[in-house]
Amino acid sequence: MATVSLRLGDLVWGKLGRYPPWPGKIVNPPKDLKKPRGKKCFFVKFFGTEDHAWIKVEQLKPYHPHKEEMIKINKGKRFQQAVDAVEEFLKKAKSKDQSSHSEEKNRRNSSEERSKQNSGDEKRKAGLSEGKVRKNMGEGKKRVTSASAERGSKSPLKRAQEQSPRKRGRPPKDEKDLTIPESSTVKGMVAGTMAGFKWQPSPVKDGDPHFHHFLLSQTEKPAVCYQAITKKLKVCEEETGSTSIQAADSTAVNGSITPTDKKIGFLGLGLMGSGIVSNLLKMGHTVTVWNRTAEKEGARLGRTPAEVVSTCDITFACVSDPKAAKDLVLGPSGVLQGIRPGKCYVDMSTVDADTVTELAQVIVSRGGRFLEAPVSGNQQLSNDGMLVILAAGDRGLYEDCSSCFQAMGKTSFFLGEVGNAAKMMLIVNMVQGSFMATIAEGLTLAQVTGQSQQTLLDILNQGQLASIFLDQKCQNILQGNFKPDFYLKYIQKDLRLAIALGDSVNHPTPMAAAANEVYKRAKALDQSDNDMSAVYRAYIH
Repeated sequence: MATVSLRLGDLVWGKLGRYPPWPGKIVNPPKDLKKPRGKKCFFVKFFGTEDHAWIKVEQLKPYHPHKEEMIKINKGKRFQQAVDAVEEFLKKAKSKDQSSHSEEKNRRNSSEERSKQNSGDEKRKAGLSEGKVRKNMGEGKKRVTSASAERGSKSPLKRAQEQSPRKRGRPPKDEKDLTIPESSTVKGMVAGTMAGFKWQPSPVKDGDPHFHHFLLSQTEKPAVCYQAITKKLKVCEEETGSTSIQAADSTAVNGSITPTDKKIGFLGLGLMGSGIVSNLLKMGHTVTVWNRTAEKEGARLGRTPAEVVSTCDITFACVSDPKAAKDLVLGPSGVLQGIRPGKCYVDMSTVDADTVTELAQVIVSRGGRFLEAPVSGNQQLSNDGMLVILAAGDRGLYEDCSSCFQAMGKTSFFLGEVGNAAKMMLIVNMVQGSFMATIAEGLTLAQVTGQSQQTLLDILNQGQLASIFLDQKCQNILQGNFKPDFYLKYIQKDLRLAIALGDSVNHPTPMAAAANEVYKRAKALDQSDNDMSAVYRAYIH
């Protein structure tokens, strides 16, 4: 993009990295957000998302002159929503500007009426001499002209401030962020029309090392910039010390992401891994993959897990079960053989806490860094980059994985020490698997009692249980389509591990145990490689 003359308040098209130009507005950055060194740049707040970043001036174009050009070359629902947001902003700004002009015109008319009245009063003073009248009228004109000029030289906002009984030097709370200069893009725009884009005070403690998780890494030191995105993230800390970091808008998460410059490795291209790698590549990461059976278009191919780990900075793995996870690390040409001091390994498999603790110990013993990060979701959510990531272990590594987690998921939770994420993931899947078994049981009971299964689904979709999960799984059953989105054999494995987790702390899990038996029957009916909704067939055979 060509260099242009821009200033604060201008509407622009900003290009970030390999992503298409996006409409935004040049705004004041938060006080604690330092400007990057080097070339001249502006801080841009993008429309239609919660994204913001420092953009080099050569990557910016004025909004109006290039609007038609950009609309022609960029398509998509999110892009159109962003353009609509700009137009809505301009419409509101114009309306407010017209209102301001109307108020000023009324004030001028009122001032003229008062001037005429004063002039008439002067003329009616018949007892005065002609010279005295001329003198008095001259003074009257001076007073009127002086007062009118004083009123005309001050803005409505300033006059309102002077009329207020509030003490000087103590601005109202609402006026702190209303100091954006007039824009060359929207002439006469009153400061404050960008109310929807004001930075809010940070609700978190200073120095929280996790709060910059989703920050666009355009600054030299992103760790000190967490207050800049308080509007974008939701941060919750519990007494356990775990930290939840959640993006307020999935567009923010998967919109403009600055990929890490670290080399990424990925082991395992199953239902989940394939979608994850696709999103890493889509967002500009350099990825080397290894899989027992297939390659991934666009990614580099590693011959062995050890080779991938040795040539990459951070290596992710997503495999089926505890045995596969151990074999991948400890087996011939496995991960452990490629680990050297500083190498990072992130296991995204759903396994038990004992397995992940063992893997962490052997990785760390070789000088490596370890993070567990199992994901909650299915194949569709993996493809859409909308997974929920549960992480535990090396907190610094968790931060280093920031852009990767943004690419693959909508939400990230850091849960503390190694093993916590495995336990939480098993509990989540235990609830999900038990619920699926209950859905299948309800649909078969409706069928055998002469009730419409479709009507049952319609009723459930109108009640408190309504969810995408419920609707999709019921549709699978009604259509007899059990193409795997989450393998039945894996949900049964998770139920088994969750029951064992309960046994380890002497906690009863009778509902999970009952559901587990139904899934075992479904496996016996050769449903292992179908979707978990195929548990329905355990009730009809």
